[in-house]
Amino acid sequence: MTEQERIKYDRVFEKELLPHINALATFAFHLTLNEDDADDLVQETYLKAYRFIDKYDEGTNAKAWLFKILKNAYINEYRRKSKAPAHVDYEDIIGYQDNEDSAIGEFTDLRSELFNEMMGDEVTNAINSLPVDFRTVILLCDVEGFTYEEIAKILDVPIGTVRSRLFRARNDLKEKLKKYAVSMGFTDKRSPRSHKTE
Repeated sequence: MTEQERIKYDRVFEKELLPHINALATFAFHLTLNEDDADDLVQETYLKAYRFIDKYDEGTNAKAWLFKILKNAYINEYRRKSKAPAHVDYEDIIGYQDNEDSAIGEFTDLRSELFNEMMGDEVTNAINSLPVDFRTVILLCDVEGFTYEEIAKILDVPIGTVRSRLFRARNDLKEKLKKYAVSMGFTDKRSPRSHKTE
């Protein structure tokens, strides 16, 4: 790497990648449920990002690129601890570029509908109690605002899987938070027929 390239990559790193550190830290904590492990995961993510920064196209979706690196680093660490031989190839992540429409599509935004500036311990605990696959899609979609297409790329799953996991995760959250919602003064305004289950 020439000095000129290093200066360019340092500028891109600082301008486009570093601003996402808080979002990455939150996501890492919800994956690991441990502050030290989350910090290590974010550090590893940025080390990998800098190592492969020549593969990143300046001006594209840096946040999604970083989340993909973090997710793969988490999987590799989990597998290492499980002594599993499988390994995620970082070539899978360095090629991630947001060439598609990056406009955020229509989705139920938990930030406004559920959290509404009152993200209490009950809500956080309910999210953290979800299985990791469900927890991940809730965080990526409803907290971080990624589109279904972006989530599918980050997680390496079909969009249909993203939709299915999100549907199930939101339903699980709804069940877990019913009592809390009532205690906060929320009422279910649906007709009694809508409560009937098959």
